[in-house]
Amino acid sequence: MSKILIVDDDKNILDLVRIHLTQAGYQVLKAENAIQALSILETEIPDLVVVDVMMPGMNGYELTKRIREKLNLPVLLLTAKGELEDKEKGFIAGSDDYMVKPFAPKELLFRIAAILRRYDKPRDAILRVGTVTVNRKSFEVSSGQSTLLMPLKEFEVFALLASRPNQVFERAEIMEKVWGFDYEGDEQTLNTHIKRIRERLVKIATDVEIVTIRGIGYKLEVHNQ
Repeated sequence: MSKILIVDDDKNILDLVRIHLTQAGYQVLKAENAIQALSILETEIPDLVVVDVMMPGMNGYELTKRIREKLNLPVLLLTAKGELEDKEKGFIAGSDDYMVKPFAPKELLFRIAAILRRYDKPRDAILRVGTVTVNRKSFEVSSGQSTLLMPLKEFEVFALLASRPNQVFERAEIMEKVWGFDYEGDEQTLNTHIKRIRERLVKIATDVEIVTIRGIGYKLEVHNQ
């Protein structure tokens, strides 16, 4: 069961969203402001945070920025503002999606489900594949005494492949889960990231290799030594 934190100073919105999310099978946490939300996040790690933009004190943009910096959790922003400039602020802060009030609860559920599909990644903090260890908290990849600090997207691609060694991931699946379903770039972006990961990986481990499955995608293969 996915856990969702709702942050909104409007109690009616809090209750409305809670009711619909609960009926949809989600576990729901509630906060009436950013300070309460940050306090909850010290002890609870939800799968997604729904944040209102216009709140007293710390606004939703700043809260989103903090959530992304500290926990890298997905965020969906709710706001009464629909101007392009406001949406831009939300995405710059790190939000994954943006909904304007009033909204249809059914559409909110669709958007939440889409975000959670994108973040259907390994939940374990530590992944071990052959001699390689992937630390999803520190974003480090290590083998023996050697440690790699990859750029975020490279790390996310590698962690996804490492979550299921020897399983083939289709290119479209990797693109959706790492860059998002609405990414407008081309597949060359993924090719470039795979190439760079391979160049880094070969420097620290010889028993783990990203293999291209022609016409389909990639898999992380483990060789016995």
